[in-house]
Amino acid sequence: MPARSAWDEWVHQRNQGVLASGRRREVRDLDGGRPETTLSADGRPVVSFASNDYLGLSQHPAVIEASRSATAELGTGSGSARLIVGARPVHRDLEADLAAWKGTEAALLFSTGFAANLGVLATLGADPDTLIISDELNHASIIDGTRLARAQVAVSVHGDVDHVAALLDAHPGRAMVVTDSVFSMDGDVAPVDDLAAVCADRGALLVIDEAHAVLGPATPRLSGLDVVVVGTLSKALGSLGGFLAAPRAYVELLTSTARSFIFTTATPPGDAAAAAAALAIVRSPEGDGLRTRLRRHIDRLLPGHPSPIIPVLLGDEERALAVAAALLDRGLLVPAIRPPTVAPGTCRLRIALSAAHTDEQVETLAVALDELGCTP
Repeated sequence: MPARSAWDEWVHQRNQGVLASGRRREVRDLDGGRPETTLSADGRPVVSFASNDYLGLSQHPAVIEASRSATAELGTGSGSARLIVGARPVHRDLEADLAAWKGTEAALLFSTGFAANLGVLATLGADPDTLIISDELNHASIIDGTRLARAQVAVSVHGDVDHVAALLDAHPGRAMVVTDSVFSMDGDVAPVDDLAAVCADRGALLVIDEAHAVLGPATPRLSGLDVVVVGTLSKALGSLGGFLAAPRAYVELLTSTARSFIFTTATPPGDAAAAAAALAIVRSPEGDGLRTRLRRHIDRLLPGHPSPIIPVLLGDEERALAVAAALLDRGLLVPAIRPPTVAPGTCRLRIALSAAHTDEQVETLAVALDELGCTP
């Protein structure tokens, strides 16, 4: 065997380190996108509780047809960044729909929600005398966005409005507070109304990532509050992409200066059309029915929990992996979440419920968790 190059040796050693730590990961293949599917490796039937497709709209016939029709008319890709190649009508129409949905003057599409947070935080946090206050449990995309910004960054205690207020009071210049509205690993909600009051009182900008807010909380609206919303097309809307919804001047600034918008190929027309069709459903009586169904599923597992993300805290990695494996043996796919996604000692199951699940599937999961002594 030829000797490894220096780089090959470095990669080998890193892989060995990951393996030794028990944190080697690999992608599991599934044969379909519905909750009831099969594992590609062995054809084993499973019901998945892993997807963020909270309303099941990625499989809705109208959404699929919208994607198919736009692809047939406009092609599979956008060809380049929109500032280079131009937009398609589906991009403009979707941005108008997103702005109307969020009650803002304008919206701007990004290729992913991750890219949206990078663009928003790096752009609005461009000045070194600005302070960004970020909740300690914010999503990785927010953390990376603050790292790209040139602003000062302070991490606030999770959900602690008094800490946020104290940090703002200690900073004499311009500041922004950024938070998930629903936290992706615990499924709890941020005190957005209280944060809005603190920001409005002190002239700070509030940036809210509503990626998982399929059941709320609603975007706060207060007199004197500057607020911008970041969202995704890839969860409740069942497609792919991210967006900023904000006053028109903010969208104008991001269009000209956000690197993750300027230097990224635009959302494919089929994805934009699918998101627009899904958004129309979300804003219709059918969407109300889907949310009611999702609410019922949540209440079967953890009554009153505010989101479809239900954590089952298990402690160490071995315990989390063992319980996930036991559920898989029962035909239930629930991922074990381990470091670095969560802190050591807080490994868990992350149950993601969807309106696409049946009552029987949720009941089967509830019974299995009870038998394993792992009720949420």
